[in-house]
Amino acid sequence: MIRNLLSIAGSDPSGGAGIQADLKTFSALGCYGMAAVTALTAQNTQGVGGVWVPDADFVALQVELVFRDVRVDAVKIGMLANGAVVEAVADVLKRHGARNIVLDPVLVATSGDSLGAPDVVDAMVAHLFPLATVVTPNVPEAARLSGLPAAQTPDDLLALARGVEALGARAVLAKGGHLGGAEAIDVLVDGDQVLRFSAPHIETTSTHGTGCTLSSAIAAHLAGGAPLVDAVDAAKRYLTRALAGGSLLEVGHGHGPVHHFHGRW
Repeated sequence: MIRNLLSIAGSDPSGGAGIQADLKTFSALGCYGMAAVTALTAQNTQGVGGVWVPDADFVALQVELVFRDVRVDAVKIGMLANGAVVEAVADVLKRHGARNIVLDPVLVATSGDSLGAPDVVDAMVAHLFPLATVVTPNVPEAARLSGLPAAQTPDDLLALARGVEALGARAVLAKGGHLGGAEAIDVLVDGDQVLRFSAPHIETTSTHGTGCTLSSAIAAHLAGGAPLVDAVDAAKRYLTRALAGGSLLEVGHGHGPVHHFHGRW
C-alpha cells in the first residue's frame, strides 16, 4: 500500500524547505505527498524577504477537503504563521481523528530569520501539542518554546527537550544541529524513555530545509507503521545522506538545500 502524507506548511520558492522539501522527502521515501499551504514566503538560500499569510479559514478549508476525500496516513505540520491559523488547523485535525502527526514548530529559519507571530507559541502548545505524536524543535525553537537558555551541550539539549515536553507534548525530538562538534546529536524524550541519536557531522553549507526534511521523513516512517524510535532513527540516517549529497547540487549562494533524491540521482 502506498502511504498518503499531508504537509501543512509554508511554501519556499527556492525549493529547499517548506512544502517543497516535504513533498520531495515523501516522494523519496515512496509516499504520495499532498500539501496545504499555510503561507507564501519570498525567500532564497540567503534569507527570507517577506511572508504572506492566507486567511485561517482558507488554510483550514484546504486541510478539510483533503481529509474528506483522501485517506491520510500521516501529517507533517511546519510553518503556521499565527494563532488563528494554528487553531483552525488543529480543529480540522481533531475532528477527523488525524494520526501520526509530526509537529515541526517552525519559528526560526535556517538563515536565522524569525518566523511566526508572537501568539503562535501559546496556540501551538494549547491546540497542537495534545494532538502531535512528536514535536521536533531545533535549539532556538526549543528555547523559545520552553523559555530556557539555548543549549550548548547534549545535556543542555536534554533539558530543552524536557522543558518542551513539560508543556504537554507526548514526545519531543530536540535537534542538536546547532551544537556543532564531530557528532550531530538529537535527543528524543518520550515519557520515561530518553534516547540519543548520533551521526557524523557533515561539513557542508547545504543545510537549507534540514528540519523540514527530518520531520517529513519521520512522518513517512510512522505512516508505514514504524514505532517512533525506529522512525526517528531511519529519518536521521536519511537526512545524514541527504546532507552529504547536498554538495552535488548547485543551488544559490547561501545555505543550499540538502539532496532529497541522493539515492536516485
